[in-house]
Amino acid sequence: MHVPFLDLKAAYTELKEEIDQAVMRVLNSGWYILGSEVEAFEQEYAAFCGSEHAVGLGNGLDALHLALLALGVGPGDEVIVPSNTYIATWLAVSQCGATPVPVEPDEATYNIDPNCIETVITPRTKVIIPVHLYGQSADMDPILAIAHEHGLRVLEDAAQSHGAYYKGKRIGSHGDAVAWSFYPGKNLGALGDGGAVTTNDQEIADRIRLLRNYGSQLKYVHEVRGINSRLDTIQAAILRVKLKYIDEWNARRKSIANAYLEGLVDTGLTLPHVPPWTDPVWHLFVVRTNNRESFRQDLEKNGIGTLIHYPIPPHLQKAYSSLGHVPGDYQISEFMAKEVLSLPIGPQLDQVGVQKVIEVIRMIAQ
Repeated sequence: MHVPFLDLKAAYTELKEEIDQAVMRVLNSGWYILGSEVEAFEQEYAAFCGSEHAVGLGNGLDALHLALLALGVGPGDEVIVPSNTYIATWLAVSQCGATPVPVEPDEATYNIDPNCIETVITPRTKVIIPVHLYGQSADMDPILAIAHEHGLRVLEDAAQSHGAYYKGKRIGSHGDAVAWSFYPGKNLGALGDGGAVTTNDQEIADRIRLLRNYGSQLKYVHEVRGINSRLDTIQAAILRVKLKYIDEWNARRKSIANAYLEGLVDTGLTLPHVPPWTDPVWHLFVVRTNNRESFRQDLEKNGIGTLIHYPIPPHLQKAYSSLGHVPGDYQISEFMAKEVLSLPIGPQLDQVGVQKVIEVIRMIAQ
């Protein structure tokens, strides 16, 4: 029996009839850029997140980039980012001409450690970007308090946390803006690229709408130097279908996570820690082991698919060599990068597959 890391085809098959109808609705409408389908998704997603506004965009990186521009970030500014994150968080800062300033994660949660943020604030700091990594919210209250004290803005990177809660409130409007990705493998994934920003700030929403459409509100009238980053109309229709099922699919992920948390005790793996203030949606189930390569090979030999999120921290990527970071600068992120391994946890993974993963790991651990 083979257990894939994630089966995207199975996710489509489960909703095939509704998705096909949604796609045909767009094709038959003759309207293929923005329009009522995108507007409807924006309204529905804002309601889901508990925010006043949602702006559909081309992808998650553009969501971060345009949100930073809307927050006034530009050349010479600094933006505080996690040292443990996907490189898109850093790239968005660089696209604005600003400098990403890393902060180490809390070792237990993998998310940015609020206790380390104030030490890197300078007069050039403009924004803090906490990432809700692996589907679990960062600890927002102390981050927001620090931002308020120092006159900073907060942009949440929620690319992996559709539907997650922080202290009983769904992620989507704690900070000034929240950036989302609808990459196919996300909890709310399109069948192609897609992204959005949610916010309670009308000015930020309006600015992003302007920037995403060539800097234009009125055709052929361009107020600023914008870009082309509009959520595809077909993808919006697909996301409207999948949005109806996200809570159910997140519940399935939670059930799998609970089975792993119970079944993988005493296997020598470092299992995820869930603080009492968060209700995660388990985008990933990440374990740690100091013999990752041999462990991963043993899983592969037994038909279990895995992935590594992420093998090289951003500060050690060639793309950021100009910042002068060297191995040892961010030790927590570096040892995590050497040990983390993500197990299968997609919502289409059945109980037979879950038990197979647990049985194989326990066998390897003996």
